[in-house]
Formats: sequence, C-alpha cells, structure tokens
Amino acid sequence: MLKISILTATYNREKLLPKLYQSLVQNSETYANFEWLIMDDGSTDGTNELVSKWTAEKKIDIHYYYQENAGKMAAINNLAKYVTGDIWIEMDSDDVFMNHVLEQIANDYETLPLDAYGILYYKQLNGHIEMDQNLENQIIKLYDLHYKFGYSYDMALTFRTSIRQQYQYELEKNERFITEARMYYKMDQAYNGLLIKNRMIMNCEYFNDGYTKNILDVYQKYPYGYFEYFKELLNYPRQNILKSKRMYMVKHYILFCTLTHVGFRKAIQNVKVLKNKWLVFLLYWPGKLKTLQKFKNRKTEGME
Repeated sequence: MLKISILTATYNREKLLPKLYQSLVQNSETYANFEWLIMDDGSTDGTNELVSKWTAEKKIDIHYYYQENAGKMAAINNLAKYVTGDIWIEMDSDDVFMNHVLEQIANDYETLPLDAYGILYYKQLNGHIEMDQNLENQIIKLYDLHYKFGYSYDMALTFRTSIRQQYQYELEKNERFITEARMYYKMDQAYNGLLIKNRMIMNCEYFNDGYTKNILDVYQKYPYGYFEYFKELLNYPRQNILKSKRMYMVKHYILFCTLTHVGFRKAIQNVKVLKNKWLVFLLYWPGKLKTLQKFKNRKTEGME
C-alpha cells in the first residue's frame, strides 16, 4: 500500500486550517496510510496550539515543524527531508480535499507508467470547474500544456516522492517567492511528463492576502527569481509554442529586466534562441517604458 505525504506551509492561517484538517480526517475513513507535514512559517496566531490539539487527538498522522518566517517556498524546501511517503502532494492552507480522493490517488499511482514523474489532477476554484476531457490519460510535459497547447486550468499536481525530492524551489537573493513552474519545467526536461487525470481532488479559495490576488506586488517584491525564470523560458529547448505565449514570455522578461536593472545589451546577450533574441531586441525599449509607467502609476495610486 503506497503512503501519501501531504505538505503544507502555513503562516497565520489558524482560521483556515480546520477545513483542511477535517477533509483529511474524512479521507482517512477510506485511506489512512498518509502523513500530514506542516511547516509553520513563523506564525504569531494560535497555529501551534491548534495543531498540538489535533496531534493529541491521534485521528491522523501529523508532524509539525516551525521555522522563522522565510516564505512558503523555503518552508516546503525545509519540509522535504521529513517526507517518508511514496506520493508527494503540496496543499495550501486554503485548499481542502474532496471526499475519498486519497484512496483514488493511491490507486492511480499503482498503475502509473514509469516515464511519468507524477499525476496532474484538477482543483475546483471558488466553486468553478474547468477540465478538458481530451487530455485524459495522456502523459504531457507541463511546459507543453502551458505554452504549446495554452491550457491554464487550476491544477493539482502530485509527484513521485523519489523524483520530487531531487528538486527544490530556487530562490534568488534571499527572496521568499518564485513561481512553482520554474522547478516544474526542469522536471519536464528530465522526464516525459505528468499523467493527466480528469478528476477533481481539491477545492481551493483565493484570499485577499494570497500571492495570486496581489501578483503585481509579488513581481515588484521578488523580481530576481522571476527574471531567472523568464530568462530560462526564453532559452528552453522546446520552442514549438503558441505565438501569444512567446510574446508573453518576451514581455515579462523585459518587465523583469527593468525591475532588476538589467540593461539593453545584457538583456539581449542572455537570450540564445534567435527568434526570442530578435523579439527582445525589438521590444526592449517600448517594454521598459511601459513597465516604468505601470509601476509609477501604481505608486501614485497607492499614495492617494
């Protein structure tokens, strides 16, 4: 029987964690071979006491750890060494599992082809569902899913622990956040991809204090990791992608060149793929001016 490890990084989410806990307790009725690893990222609310109460109840296997506030990515990186399961699933504090999905996930992994590094399921976001039935049971690289086929569904990614433990979130210059995709696309280059299952396993709500709701603030606060991410995208070996996605890459690369003060010459030198190099050459100055104006306007709005 495969063991599942569920990793949660949390910071002052005492009010949200009970829903996730209850969903795990409910799942334990049909599949109990899992552990819940919690890294408390320096919470100042009652998270510690709450988790201690749950641990004492002994309804599920909980392991609680604490670190000084360093951000979600560092928290997950630090949890990695404690994982003992065969299947790795990361759950945010505002995620909850659907009923009886852990048993189904374990069953899916029993027959997972060796050339897949994990399984992609779906999230139900604020009650909204999006799935594509045509993808069922295909093994696809996440990069291709995003940039070749243009899919952007809310995905619930699960991994073989033996593979996922070989990677970590790469944080630049002591930043606290980077898009998970930077790591996923490196996994894509080493393995054939993820098996797609058109199955909903989680429900998720985005709150006003989350990264997704404040993405421009995130860009400005953590530009160096994003700069490296988009530089890597422009040099990714698979360049058979949608035109709109190529433009997305180039525009965001220039945005982060601007935020990290990378000049015109260096911005072009960084890009090795000829088509992308020419686009950066043509769009650098208009893009830089647009970025400067955008953040100047945001600063002005914030002062009003």
